[in-house]
Amino acid sequence: MSAPHLKLPAWAEYGLIPLVNLSVAFLVAGAVVLLVGESPLRAAAILLDGAFGNGQNIAYTLFYATNFIFTGLAVAVAFHAGLFNIGGEGQAYISGLGVALVALTFDSILPWYLTFPLAIVGAALTGALWALIPAYLQAKRGSHIVITTIMFNFIAASAMVYLLVDVLKPAGSMAPETRTLLPGAQLPKLNWMLEAVGMSVRSAPLNVTFLLALAMAVVVWLLIWRTRLGYEIRTYGFSPRAARYAGINETRIILVTMMISGGLAGMMALNPIMGDQHRVALDFVAGAGFVGIAVALMGRSHPVGIVPAAILFGMLYQGGAELSFEMPNISRDMIVIIQGLVILFAGALENMFRPTIQTIFASISPRSVGVVAAKGETV
Repeated sequence: MSAPHLKLPAWAEYGLIPLVNLSVAFLVAGAVVLLVGESPLRAAAILLDGAFGNGQNIAYTLFYATNFIFTGLAVAVAFHAGLFNIGGEGQAYISGLGVALVALTFDSILPWYLTFPLAIVGAALTGALWALIPAYLQAKRGSHIVITTIMFNFIAASAMVYLLVDVLKPAGSMAPETRTLLPGAQLPKLNWMLEAVGMSVRSAPLNVTFLLALAMAVVVWLLIWRTRLGYEIRTYGFSPRAARYAGINETRIILVTMMISGGLAGMMALNPIMGDQHRVALDFVAGAGFVGIAVALMGRSHPVGIVPAAILFGMLYQGGAELSFEMPNISRDMIVIIQGLVILFAGALENMFRPTIQTIFASISPRSVGVVAAKGETV
């Protein structure tokens, strides 16, 4: 069996390869920093300190990571069915409408702990219904899910501009945004968790949505690896022909998987709307849907990998802001380049080092990669 088809041990598959890809990405990023006349080591120190140097920075890092956990899980669920959902950005954006309808209706009559569950349902349902349309087009009309989900990002953006400008904007206001949500739709902060261990947090937006994101990671793990539906999703993703032969309904799997994926992406809207801005404004998703693709790839489509990958990108967002402030030669655009390099090596070039690593494992320990001896027995 040739090296590219060998199966690596789990620790290498889910730990070593992402670590190698990430290391190369940061080495290339260091070369870019060096080209603009700055020290890569000093830049790395500022980046880490800006993300984890104190309680305030950690809270912001986890706030950004919350968005990426939701969108990363959304992409991962679709991946397991062999579907490439690139519409997380639009599904999260349009779900702002679901959150707004619930929050604006009940923020004056219900406390947050009753408004929040209703908003979760509103966000998830809106995202699921938005994802249902391209799923139906794929299942019934053969339209490619990648193309339709990309196009629906633009449709969602245009729809939200119209709604915020002509429908949801309060009378007399010039800003394209809803009114400020009342305390009944404002989520409590989690800064006390960091303060409990002696860290100082002033005004970071980390809120209870972070706990919801972690809970959804557990739910996704249970769904994909501990339920019959999850088994059918993985079977269809591995081999649609085998799934059809086994009696698995292809249309149902596509529709259900994409609706779950869209619902997870939609929950992302809760974090900035109810946890931070306390209003629905233009572009509140801020690219989190696209970052979720890289998070899912780096996390190997497994919740255990997605959560730290999301925290990594939260570090790049928060630490990158500090880096551009401390090093004027490194502009915000340079930070985007660094983020892009991580996405490049974790995504498009994810398998670049795999053949070499597999060859090394095959030569050192053939049994670990399942190399079979001539007599048909595993070495």
